[in-house]
Formats: sequence, C-alpha cells, structure tokens
Amino acid sequence: MKDMIERVDTRLDCWGEKLSKKNIRYPADLVTGILFLVVSVVILMIMPQQVAISEKDVVNGREFPKLLMYVMMAASAVLILKEGYKIVTKKPLEMKTLNLLVEVKALIIMLILLGTYFIAKVTDLFVVGAVFCCLAFLVYFRCRKKSYYAITLTLAVAIWAAFRFILGVNF
Repeated sequence: MKDMIERVDTRLDCWGEKLSKKNIRYPADLVTGILFLVVSVVILMIMPQQVAISEKDVVNGREFPKLLMYVMMAASAVLILKEGYKIVTKKPLEMKTLNLLVEVKALIIMLILLGTYFIAKVTDLFVVGAVFCCLAFLVYFRCRKKSYYAITLTLAVAIWAAFRFILGVNF
C-alpha cells in the first residue's frame, strides 16, 4: 500500500512540475471586457424567465437588475473599445500571466466543494457532505497521519451533531 502511495505521489509531483512550467499570457482588459459583455447579455436574456413581474407595477423587480446590466454592458464596451484602440495604434496591452498549476489546484478545490454540496443535497444529510469534504481535503493535501483523519472526522461529526441536536439547526 505504501509503495502504491509513493508511486502516486511521484506521478503527481511529475505532473505538478510540468504544469508549473506552463504559463498562459492574455490581455486582461480585453478578455474582461468581452467576458462581462457576454455575461450581461446572457443575464438580460434569461431575466424574463427568472423574474416575474406584474403589469400594474410602475417599478418592478426587473428594473434595477436590467439597469445594472446596461451599465455593465457600457463599461465592457468602453474596455473593449479602449483595448481595440491600443491594438490599432500598436500600443502594448496589459498582459496577465496564469500559471497552469495554480489554476488546476484551484479547480480541484472547487470540485471538492461542489462535490460536498451535491453529496449533501442528494443524501439530504449535511454530515455526509462534511465527511466527504474533510476526507477529500486531507487526501488532496497528501496528509499521511492517520490521527489527522480521525481528529478531523470526529470534529466534523461532533460539530454537525452540536448544531443539529443541541442548537436545533436543520441543514
């Protein structure tokens, strides 16, 4: 078993070394402008299905979000035009660099948190999701001490029990 863990650790270290050398450079303001322009258009398109209104209301629940999306579209358009002007005049764009290893690590953490949510939602037991989250993070950070697993799981269940049965919080 320890031999298998060592091989997995070696392979993960090798992948980590390769990913740490890979960087992605992109024009930050241009990408941000395009991204938020698309987000604002999508929100404007789905808002009628999400926010019900009454025709007799003068001001309804869609007005403020709609105004906010128009402001976001205008700001995005200004960013895109500003960056387009820089491209046409051959001025340097502000470039950002993403390190692939950092982003993959963040993605794994996000997947653990999403898995925790879905497990708790599907099983209708928060404690099952909490136990999964504890175990997943201990494995992710390559914790080898068995006592850490026992302590973390015991505390997760104890905290859930205290909230559920002593404080009466229904998750």
